[in-house]
Amino acid sequence: MAKSLDEMSFEELQSHQRDVEATIKGYEKTRRADCLAELRAVAKKHGFALDEFTGGKTTGKSGPKGVAKYVNPADGNQTWTGRGRQPNWIKAAMASGKTLDDFAI
Repeated sequence: MAKSLDEMSFEELQSHQRDVEATIKGYEKTRRADCLAELRAVAKKHGFALDEFTGGKTTGKSGPKGVAKYVNPADGNQTWTGRGRQPNWIKAAMASGKTLDDFAI
């Protein structure tokens, strides 16, 4: 017969706790993978790829990137949120006398 929790040593309890945490993480990972597969199947059934709805990110590991506030007039594909390091095209334009307002979207 197995020991009750009250009969276990501290070390035994910690070992069981680690086992339970690992099992829960594995369970969550499996559930997430199953859900993702189901979502991909539904999108495919309707003639789409799931990436079309998620911006190409279906792992769920990335947070929001922020909304672009500035755009390079010479290349509309180059944008900047105003956070982090300034892109070289912003630095060069500001060195030539322009202001951030000149690039506002």
